[in-house]
Amino acid sequence: MTRLADESATRVVVTDEGPVLVEGPVEVVMADGTTVRSERRVVALCTCRRSRTAPFCDTSHRIKVRAGRVEGS
Repeated sequence: MTRLADESATRVVVTDEGPVLVEGPVEVVMADGTTVRSERRVVALCTCRRSRTAPFCDTSHRIKVRAGRVEGS
């Protein structure tokens, strides 16, 4: 990722089948009001809701689940 011309802007990249990539560090405010922070240079935010490390991506979106099956069974 490269910085935008306007250095005050934060770059966000939406991927087709994966996480949203955000130039870090970032603070994420969760639905319950708690705040989580990452100091990484690029942060992957989960959009599939399968991540065990939500709101951060753990690549769970790569796992295919057959129709009619419940995960973990």
